[in-house]
Amino acid sequence: MSTVLKGVTLAEYEAHERASEIKSEYYRGEIFAMAGGSANHGLIAANIVRELGNALKDRPCRVFNSDLRVKVEETGLYTYPDVSVVCGPLQYDNDVSQTVTNPILLVEVLSDASESYDRGTKATHYRRILSLQEFVLVSQKSSAVETLVRQAAGAWLLREACRLEEHIRFQSLDLSLALSEIYRGVTFDPDAIMR
Repeated sequence: MSTVLKGVTLAEYEAHERASEIKSEYYRGEIFAMAGGSANHGLIAANIVRELGNALKDRPCRVFNSDLRVKVEETGLYTYPDVSVVCGPLQYDNDVSQTVTNPILLVEVLSDASESYDRGTKATHYRRILSLQEFVLVSQKSSAVETLVRQAAGAWLLREACRLEEHIRFQSLDLSLALSEIYRGVTFDPDAIMR
């Protein structure tokens, strides 16, 4: 992530987002440009949106792609997760329009440019969302999905699946997805796996 602008108000950020073709995160007066994704990144995210959308179509949950902006109310981060799921009514931020504050599940597809941020700083922000029950990290280099599940006492339990024949369980949604569906159509670069 690279800083685009500093000393920006929320109103200026909202105007910037409306005028820009590139999505940006906002945190403490700074706007950060989000890196573009690869073909695998886009395909994996689309596969997850499709599979979750199909599984949840008769339930009061909605699945969103990276066009949905989410605010972490406790920290003030505005961001665009690759996949968001909200169950029940959408709750909106009071300061920036069309920004949701109550996801139950968030997914980030990892890339070289964003992996350390997604695993570190962004994960720390996400875990502060009171409604969030699961945070999912999906590799685009190999079949590997990590799910952090909120426990009753507030701790987070890590669950992993790595083989295409495995399923990843989304406890908050009471459903499972096959890794073979998450990675449907994806061609892994053998050289990227070794990096």
